[in-house]
Amino acid sequence: MTCSRGQTPAKIDMTIARALHGDQSAYSALYDHFAAGLYRLCYSLLMNAQDAEDIMQESFLYAFKNLHRYDSQKSALRTWLYTIAVSRCRNTYRRKRFPTVDISQWFGAELKAPPAEAPEAAVIRRDANESIMRALGELSPRLREAIVLRYGQGMTYREISEVVGCPQKTAESRVRLGHQRLRKSLQPVGLGLLEELLRAH
Repeated sequence: MTCSRGQTPAKIDMTIARALHGDQSAYSALYDHFAAGLYRLCYSLLMNAQDAEDIMQESFLYAFKNLHRYDSQKSALRTWLYTIAVSRCRNTYRRKRFPTVDISQWFGAELKAPPAEAPEAAVIRRDANESIMRALGELSPRLREAIVLRYGQGMTYREISEVVGCPQKTAESRVRLGHQRLRKSLQPVGLGLLEELLRAH
């Protein structure tokens, strides 16, 4: 588990222990630590801000009510939380048609134009972004999950397999297939921009 600002796995485990002993500030600390990443994951899968917020809150509520069932020997807390969230996202996006969203929202990245970009180059970049949005929207939910978890959340294939409930080799295959389909959809427009985005994560 990757922990920022000094929040090592050991410290996370200590915070969990405090929460299980009734320390409400520990629950707040866990929420603050994981909320941004969990929201970004939900938004990337659902492509709707309100749905993402709802699923994030539902996931935390379930996790905190069942924190006594979490086993740190089996998985990192982030992996457990993401497994809960992905399950709830699946129930939601099965019922919905995805809108088109800006590519930067998908990965929490910001694709900025170079300084003093020429008008012609700006048009090319806009067209490339539109192509990427269409390509991502055409991916199946399973491939979208794999791509978002791998490139948006920086998860290993083992972690992805735990979150989505499939063998590690299947997770690898989904990421590879998703990447291949994106490359195929984006040739020749936007391919370089896609590679730039994926390398950044």
